[in-house]
Amino acid sequence: MSPSVRRRPLTAALLASATCLGLLTGCGGSSGTGSSDGKDGKAASAADGSFPVSLTNAWGRTEVKEKPVRVATVSDGDTSIALALGLVPVITPDVEDGDPVAEYKQRAIEKLGEKKLKTYDNTDGTDYEAIAAEEPDVILGVNTWEMDTDYAKLTPIAPVVTFADKKDANTLTWQERLKTAAKALGLSEKAEEVIAANERTVKEAAAAHPEFRGKTYTYSVVHPEQITYMSFADQDPGVFEQLGLVKHPRSKNYSADKDSVSLENLDELEADVLLMTYPFGDEGLLSASELESNKLFRSLDVVKNNHFAVVPSENTLASAIAYPDALSAPWVVENLTPILAKAVAGK
Repeated sequence: MSPSVRRRPLTAALLASATCLGLLTGCGGSSGTGSSDGKDGKAASAADGSFPVSLTNAWGRTEVKEKPVRVATVSDGDTSIALALGLVPVITPDVEDGDPVAEYKQRAIEKLGEKKLKTYDNTDGTDYEAIAAEEPDVILGVNTWEMDTDYAKLTPIAPVVTFADKKDANTLTWQERLKTAAKALGLSEKAEEVIAANERTVKEAAAAHPEFRGKTYTYSVVHPEQITYMSFADQDPGVFEQLGLVKHPRSKNYSADKDSVSLENLDELEADVLLMTYPFGDEGLLSASELESNKLFRSLDVVKNNHFAVVPSENTLASAIAYPDALSAPWVVENLTPILAKAVAGK
């Protein structure tokens, strides 16, 4: 799954792949923001980190000489990281493409005193000129697949904070991405607070649903060209496993580069709980009605015993599950838990 294009809009985000509550748990605290004139950004206390900071990345090293104030982002996941740490980016890609901003994201923006974010059109990729015009102190790119192309063009603008190994684009958890960005921003303590707050939310939900514990799950998305096994072994488990579920042993047979399930092998989806989503509607390989009337699909024990559920895509829940981040995690728990409870119970 490509974290760089998450929710751009939802269908485009999920196509590219082939987790705040009302109180914004874990998303507030620091009130620093970055504005177009650069005077609104407030740095956290020196206790949060010392500078300069030097980070190794897959293309070399990133040197951040002073605590950044003006932060630019190159993906929606990086925007979520900034917002979760209490920073409003000076510019970010327009991932909504005219669609409404996700509920949890809009709440975070407003909590930080803004109505909307300044964006650039990323239809044709990262707009380097638009980013350069905002004169950022640092550019966050820990949640993107485009860094092979972007790194050399972004580094003349500002230090680029990204992952240490190219394979990390697929395998890093949102917690690891958050910590990497926070270190460069001098906000490591804040990152730990965000992680702890999110963990409390999930633990409370898991404690309320002990029936989840140990149940195997498969999460799959119907794309235009394939049915995608999203819960492959190395994929960030996100909220599922924090709530007590475990990936099916079959997930070891799948990876980011091998994630297609053929119609002849729909039994590969078998698990204690099966979750599907159809973000492309009639433009998917199969519509919901077509797949759910498929003879082999209907023969699966998980389907026959009513442990199958559809994750809605209209409210961005499917996208937020597929691409978990520090900002969406509590909101995902709130919206996913009742769906899982019905599926586990066979209702």
